Amino acid sequence: MILDRFRLDGQVAVVTGAGRGIGAGTALALAECGADVLISSRTEGQLKDVAAQIEALGRRAVVVPADLSDLDAVASLATRAAEELGRLDIVVNNVGGTIPNAFLDTTPDYLEEAFRFNVSTAHALTRAAVPLMLADADLPNGSAGAVVNISSVMGRLADRGYLAYGTAKAALAHWTRLAARDLDPHIRVNGIAVGSVMTSALEFVAGDPATKEAMEAATPLRRIGEVEDIAATAVFLASQAGGYLTGKVVEVDGGLSHPNLSLGLSDLVPGGAS
Repeated sequence: MILDRFRLDGQVAVVTGAGRGIGAGTALALAECGADVLISSRTEGQLKDVAAQIEALGRRAVVVPADLSDLDAVASLATRAAEELGRLDIVVNNVGGTIPNAFLDTTPDYLEEAFRFNVSTAHALTRAAVPLMLADADLPNGSAGAVVNISSVMGRLADRGYLAYGTAKAALAHWTRLAARDLDPHIRVNGIAVGSVMTSALEFVAGDPATKEAMEAATPLRRIGEVEDIAATAVFLASQAGGYLTGKVVEVDGGLSHPNLSLGLSDLVPGGAS
């Protein structure tokens, strides 16, 4: 049965940034397909709500509140999953994000922080996970597991204000390609270039109806994405349904060929005024 290739029975996943939005939706989707899931983010109350939903699906959940900008903390999630859930097969590097900023307000430190939060976190967790994945490799076709990185459409498109965020997400996309070569043939590494998905992060800049309508009009599929659009893709990439993909970044963005959200930043002009 083709649907069996989407099953994750007996597997264990770690999902970062899983207290809400794409992370929470992905954790629930993996659990619905049969995986036990360790979930981590900063806010314990949100994680407990997600864990209750995972357990209602008949799967085990481990809640780890943590500051995931701490690379030691994020790396420790791999061992914690193996210790408490018995193995580790799937890593979803979802934690990340950077608030848009004008060019002259984007300091070198701000740029480095964006890289650390979006790329170094993924590297730290994946590096810690790989030996554990290889130790328990008994999945179909000799696979030891899968890594799914949540990148962004802004890693390949350009608009004002997204320099730090877009640069970091572009780096994560290419990290995905390079890590896939380092880890083949047993561990697959893929990514998702996420378009506009109506989570709390998007509501921060596009919460009013007029902005939402303008974004929909500028999107070929004429709608804002849903968390489930990304979660379903993550399941595909993590499961044997996507077992012949590695080093790929799947664009789940409604068909965008240019940004659909302008921040309205003005031109820089000679003399220092703007």
